Amino acid sequence: MTLDPDKKITGLLVPLFALKGRHDLGIGDTEALSEVIEWAAGNGFRAVQILPVNETGGDHSPYNVLSSFALDPSTITTHPSWLPELTPGDYRVITERHDLRTLRTGPVDYNGVKSLKRELLEAAWKRFRKGDGRGGRAKLFTRFLDQHAVWLSDYTLYRVLLERNDRREDLSSWPADQRNAASAIHWLQGLGSRERESIEERRMFFAFVQWIAFSQWSSVADLAEVLGVALIGDVPVGVAAGGADVFAATEEFDPARSCGAPPEKVFKSDPFTEQWGQNWGFPLYRWEVMARNNFLWWRRRLRLLRSVFHLLRVDHALGFFRIYSFPWAPQRNAEFTGLSNDAAMAKTGGLLPGFIDCDDSTPENCAHNERHGEVLLGILNQELGDHRLIAEDLGEVAPYVRPAMARMGLPGFKIPMWERSAEGIMQPGDSYARISVATYATHDHAPMKTQWEGWQEGVPHGGEEGTGCRKILEELLQFAGRPDLDPMTSFDGTVHLALLEGLLKCNSWIAIPMITDLFGTTQRFNVPGAVGSANWTARIEAPISEWNPRHKELLAEWRALVTKSGRA
Repeated sequence: MTLDPDKKITGLLVPLFALKGRHDLGIGDTEALSEVIEWAAGNGFRAVQILPVNETGGDHSPYNVLSSFALDPSTITTHPSWLPELTPGDYRVITERHDLRTLRTGPVDYNGVKSLKRELLEAAWKRFRKGDGRGGRAKLFTRFLDQHAVWLSDYTLYRVLLERNDRREDLSSWPADQRNAASAIHWLQGLGSRERESIEERRMFFAFVQWIAFSQWSSVADLAEVLGVALIGDVPVGVAAGGADVFAATEEFDPARSCGAPPEKVFKSDPFTEQWGQNWGFPLYRWEVMARNNFLWWRRRLRLLRSVFHLLRVDHALGFFRIYSFPWAPQRNAEFTGLSNDAAMAKTGGLLPGFIDCDDSTPENCAHNERHGEVLLGILNQELGDHRLIAEDLGEVAPYVRPAMARMGLPGFKIPMWERSAEGIMQPGDSYARISVATYATHDHAPMKTQWEGWQEGVPHGGEEGTGCRKILEELLQFAGRPDLDPMTSFDGTVHLALLEGLLKCNSWIAIPMITDLFGTTQRFNVPGAVGSANWTARIEAPISEWNPRHKELLAEWRALVTKSGRA
């Protein structure tokens, strides 16, 4: 697929889990994504951006991955039309044992969905193993095992041991001889033949699941390419401390500190996050160790993702320059909420959250961090090729980050409310660098409808709050080319369309509204720093098949705006 920044395009951000597809089982899957790609191609979009789809752990956050290589089984379409080894009879019997109505109508019930899909995949594997997998399909599976052996072997061993250890995502709680791949292989060799054969068979099941997943995702990527819609994937900045990557390459990770992000004025979620920042719980990378093999882990990871995506957004690119980290795990956050620095240091032996491996307190530190980021992002860019990497540069951005990205030709993000001059004035969209991505909101933000109505509610309060709320409403109307509108105008209708047009008129290479901002709805996908079951569960109300009739007038206006903006 040819991607040329000289030709501006439009994309759509939609979390996969939020989609309702043709054979919906309570979560978006490869078939639903195929439907979205077809829909996008008919509505003026040249790109579809999704969140990470690597296998997740118990908190189901797409950014807390058990494996940076394996795809999450919940993304697999388990309908017989997509899964040849599963018979319609098996499908009917298994699905009838589950409450499909509840799974399909409410927010994502990850435990329920994963349990159902696991049963369907187990049934498919049983038939494949008994002989239905002979011939061409068996040869394809064998080829997959050979092509992916470099990561699949350690991953399948990890998955079996995770089951044996009651799905505890804490390697330190496992028996000492199972906590890393090297010792676990030695342990495996010491077992009796019957037990070892049982484990090897179970490993093959997990390999089978990954074969199905990668086969389906490759088909989706092929469809996108045929329709001229670039598929934009997402690379999480970290990996789970108790996941397959740490299990396989323990020496390349540092569990002593937990990476995260410093406090930001934008996110007002909970007292801990406002005081200390976001503690993600991911181990730090030992960059000096990774450098010894020319960052092979990163290169393999990107090559694999590149096989099913046309572009990749690397999460929290700021962390490649310098990463904010904590001297305690997220499980201890409550202990530190409200503590002074001195009281916190008394608990940690004198350590506080801060930037690793150095802050920006001196010119020498700044130069070191700048070079650090350039080298690492340069490697990622080298693996993917020109105009294939998007660097998420939102948050506390050091002054050298964006110049370094510009030198490498890496697009970052432009959120109008945050793009301001030294005097604090919101910048017009035509001033944005062409090598950039423009959007009003990411998965971490409230949709524009919610933000707009929140600012309007703040205006009558008067004082500094009321003045600030009115100011940002007026600035956005100016940005959208409609300064004539009253800031208290309802979001629905004129304001909504004006804001969409303002985004399309930006000079940025790609303009990407979030699905909620396109439709003017209020689903919230994530609240940074928040802990609870509401995150990552919201779903788009209507199935994809109903989007066109339900939003007929809006989409007609949208397509006209896309053509008018030169992004068709």
